[in-house]
Amino acid sequence: MAYKNQQEFIQAIEAAGELVRVKTYVDPKLEIAEITDRMSKEPGGGKAILFENTGYDFPVLMNAYGSEKRMCLALGVQQLDDVARDIEELFKLLSSPKDGIIDKLKLLPKLGAFASWMPKVKKGRGACQEVVITDAPDITKLPVITCWPQDGGPFVTLPIINTKDPNTHIRNVGMYRMQVFGPQLTAMHWHKHKVSAKHFNEYKKLNKRMPVAVALGGDPAYAYSATAPLPENVDEYMLAGFLRKKKVELVKCITQPDIEVPADADFIIEGYVDPNDDLLWEGPFGDHTGYYSLPDWYPKFHITAITHKKDPVYPATIVGIPPQEDAWLGKATERIFLAPIKMTLVPEIEDMEMPVEGVFHNLVNTRIQKDYAGQGQKVMNAMWGAGQMMFNKILVLTSQTREEKKVPLTDYKAAAREVFKNLNPATDVYFSQGPMDVLDHSCSKLGFGGKMCIDGTLKFEEETREGYLYELPDDGTTPVAAIREGFTEVHQVNDRLFNNGIPVLIISIRKNRKGHVKALHEAIVQLPGMERIKMILYVEHTVNANDLPLALWRFCNNLDPARDHLLSATSKEAYFCLGLDGTIKTKAFDDFQRDWPNIIVADDATIKSVDEKWNALGIGKFIPSPSLKYKDQMYGQEAVANVE
Repeated sequence: MAYKNQQEFIQAIEAAGELVRVKTYVDPKLEIAEITDRMSKEPGGGKAILFENTGYDFPVLMNAYGSEKRMCLALGVQQLDDVARDIEELFKLLSSPKDGIIDKLKLLPKLGAFASWMPKVKKGRGACQEVVITDAPDITKLPVITCWPQDGGPFVTLPIINTKDPNTHIRNVGMYRMQVFGPQLTAMHWHKHKVSAKHFNEYKKLNKRMPVAVALGGDPAYAYSATAPLPENVDEYMLAGFLRKKKVELVKCITQPDIEVPADADFIIEGYVDPNDDLLWEGPFGDHTGYYSLPDWYPKFHITAITHKKDPVYPATIVGIPPQEDAWLGKATERIFLAPIKMTLVPEIEDMEMPVEGVFHNLVNTRIQKDYAGQGQKVMNAMWGAGQMMFNKILVLTSQTREEKKVPLTDYKAAAREVFKNLNPATDVYFSQGPMDVLDHSCSKLGFGGKMCIDGTLKFEEETREGYLYELPDDGTTPVAAIREGFTEVHQVNDRLFNNGIPVLIISIRKNRKGHVKALHEAIVQLPGMERIKMILYVEHTVNANDLPLALWRFCNNLDPARDHLLSATSKEAYFCLGLDGTIKTKAFDDFQRDWPNIIVADDATIKSVDEKWNALGIGKFIPSPSLKYKDQMYGQEAVANVE
């Protein structure tokens, strides 16, 4: 369904019992983020929060997309899979044979629907331009939030950024954070892989200023579409039109008339990026990985106008240690884009799941219909070449016969048992290198690192190799006690997966020398009973290995699979155990030359301030700060981890 504006969406989620209003004063600097962090980590994502007293003229909406129910309300569906089914039916209709005139006539309604999804530029001004400020526009008069204590400053965190290719005039709509440096100056944090960065490079060649407009608010489909992994040159507002079943109405900007923006947006920030400007040193910023992304150079965005509705609401989000609101945006993408991937790239895919601990790209579980040897590797290569899937770090594949009852990928234990039943760690784990998210701090080089595919599909005879054993012995021996007692650097051994039929251990260790993890792994795998273990995940000593979600989150972030894998034969030589080093990497012990970021934790003063005003907020039972759980995992208090 289409919402007239953001206010109508707010009314809808409030009517559904999904919104709380806070009338007590809450500071946009750190306090709003701390309250939102507590709420977003509640079961199911908590509720959206409308902060009505911010010390500014405008309320702030937080956690609006932070549950499955609110995500469905935002997209006007009962279930997220409904969108995928609509897309799949459309693909099938368009690609099916059409032999007769009747078959072709059946297409006409769908072709008409295409036209109804295309954005339309209307004449005159929109509601987003009811108030126009072109004389000394000042972004510091908006309640731009500061999220975390080591952030470089306040950041616009939910911007819908509109740019155009100067040659083709094709629009791109993306979402890139914007650090505020002054009344008319922010940074524009677009990564080199992003389409807007490509547009900027074209303006550089032409030596022309690049017009940019930033929309905030409006129909919630806009913000989602700005985050969606669409193919280049596919208009995000067409996706928004498809989702809301109504075309997006656009209006021309006041000072940047080459750019059109949604007429119903709450705020529009108009401006330009000049290729002749010096870059800004932007950051740090507490990012969606749960770690700070460290400072780097990004273009300046000069603000030429700010326009808004008469009664706008400023939308924002925070990202940090999962789960957060962005997990539900990612879940929508996972379900919605499963259909196009199946229909156009990898038809054997049956389902896909991105666990929240993998923070999107790091971990992707995929089930395929397997019909021939090597099909797992075919899927691996196709997925790593598909749009933003090029950033995937760990791909886990599973399959089942047509006769078997399919195990839902969301049943993680059952799915893992299926994977490891079919896995030989010596022959079925594949390593590669390629482009990675520039936020991935584990890569030895920025934006380039290792990938791993764990092929847990059923194996055909052609895929098995002599000299290796796949089936684990069932002699009842276990090496866990020997590991705990035999190595002083081992802090914890999590054998709960092993006890649930998954031959994996998670071990937290304190490294103290070069080559330590390699030497430790080689020693561990020689212990009696290690032939029953196929994989060991190593995490640092500050991590509670028995907290599985926490350990997996830290492990996935700190691993470069191509660099950090250790394959060793057990004392029974036909069996192998793969070790994966998910510990922090340093120059002293790992020859790692980049700064390593700290995890994101609220400061004590903010926690205390929110604790004291909690009862006055009127948002329910007291929720302690999630940051308390992570305080002892930090290395110093700065954005850069001080490991020494």
